[in-house]
Amino acid sequence: MDSQKEALQRIISTLANKNDEIQNFIDTLNHTLKGVQSQLSQCNNALENSEELLEFATRSLDIKEPEEFSKAARQIKDRVTMASAFRLSLKPKVSDNMTHLMVDFSQERQILQTLKFLPVPKAPEIDPVECMVADNSVTVAWRMPEEDNKIDHFILEYRKTNFDGLPRVKDERCWELVDHIKGTEYTLSGLKFDSKYMNFRVRACNKAVAGEFSDPVTLETKALNFNLDGSSSHLNLKVEDTCVEWDPTGGKGQDSKIKGKENKGRSGTPSPKRTSVGSRPPAVRGSRDRFTGESYTVLGDTAIESGQHYWEVKAQKDCKSYSVGVAYKTLGKFDQLGKTNTSWCIHVNNWLQNTFAAKHNNKVKALDVTVPEKIGVFCDFDGGQLSFYDASSKQLLYSFKTKFTQPVLPGFMVWCGGLSLSTGMQVPSAVRTLQKSENGMTGSTGSLNTVAQ
Repeated sequence: MDSQKEALQRIISTLANKNDEIQNFIDTLNHTLKGVQSQLSQCNNALENSEELLEFATRSLDIKEPEEFSKAARQIKDRVTMASAFRLSLKPKVSDNMTHLMVDFSQERQILQTLKFLPVPKAPEIDPVECMVADNSVTVAWRMPEEDNKIDHFILEYRKTNFDGLPRVKDERCWELVDHIKGTEYTLSGLKFDSKYMNFRVRACNKAVAGEFSDPVTLETKALNFNLDGSSSHLNLKVEDTCVEWDPTGGKGQDSKIKGKENKGRSGTPSPKRTSVGSRPPAVRGSRDRFTGESYTVLGDTAIESGQHYWEVKAQKDCKSYSVGVAYKTLGKFDQLGKTNTSWCIHVNNWLQNTFAAKHNNKVKALDVTVPEKIGVFCDFDGGQLSFYDASSKQLLYSFKTKFTQPVLPGFMVWCGGLSLSTGMQVPSAVRTLQKSENGMTGSTGSLNTVAQ
């Protein structure tokens, strides 16, 4: 029996200990519960205050007056700083197993891994050997350093310059752009070559991005550019750069002033010749005399001393008489084109009777061809040849063979009408071909081909 009592006593002691543990756990739970309830109440209050403050801040955004807005902003700042939410210490206890909060990106990761991004295209290489400058057109050719089937198109940029070599940063014109070129070659046509050179560069583009520009290439685009010399033209000609027009009233105002000065203090009327000479503006030192009398002439302002050159002339439809050609600087102020041994021209007359003729040294060769709408003039100074063409069809109209002994100037005569010039032109390929095949043949006449001293 004693042993049974001892066993029962041990069981009672164990139950008492467990009872104490349960009581302590209950006390701990009650304490924790009170803390959670208190924290929950604080959080609810803080949430209400935060929502109220957020609503107040939202309304403040609509305030238009700067002072009221500044006042509201300060209140918001103070309330935010003193808000109970900023004084709470929140320490939530969570499980370290967060799998229920994880997002599955496996499908997106697989899609990203299958994407193939386009690389930036490499810079093309312009091949100067394949580039061509002819007929006031420039063909630029390039290639890719390695095959790239992702190229969508090319961009070509160009600009004019008077400097050889690499493009310069200063004193240069802006780049002009040609976009969406599908091939590896492009031709710029209808250009006016008013500069010695042109710079070119090209870049490749795919559907995503444009690559770097190629190294720039400089091509020569030299051609004869000149304007008309209005300082020495006849007073009855109205001259503007590359246009000249007959003006029957030209110089009359100056004539009357000169006549008044010449008549003052003496009797008699000055002769028309003296009046015409005296009425010209003061000549610039080193310049030639102004044409006068019946020499309704104007010369170009740029002399030809070597090489081959080409320009075109178009007459007004109602122009009664005009001449196109070249002359030495020594052409006299009373001299008419083609009537001296220092000038060569073709002459068109639409007054009284229609004639078309070549003139030199006061000799005339009638031309049995139709007068074209525009006349092309080819001057080979070193080869001693002056040829005239139909500018459209490139039909040869006439050729002078001579030996130029001094620089020549483009020369023009016009009466009752006007002329317009096109300069900055290369010698057309068709003209070069005709010169090789017809040099010294069709259109040349010995009686007009003399050497001017």
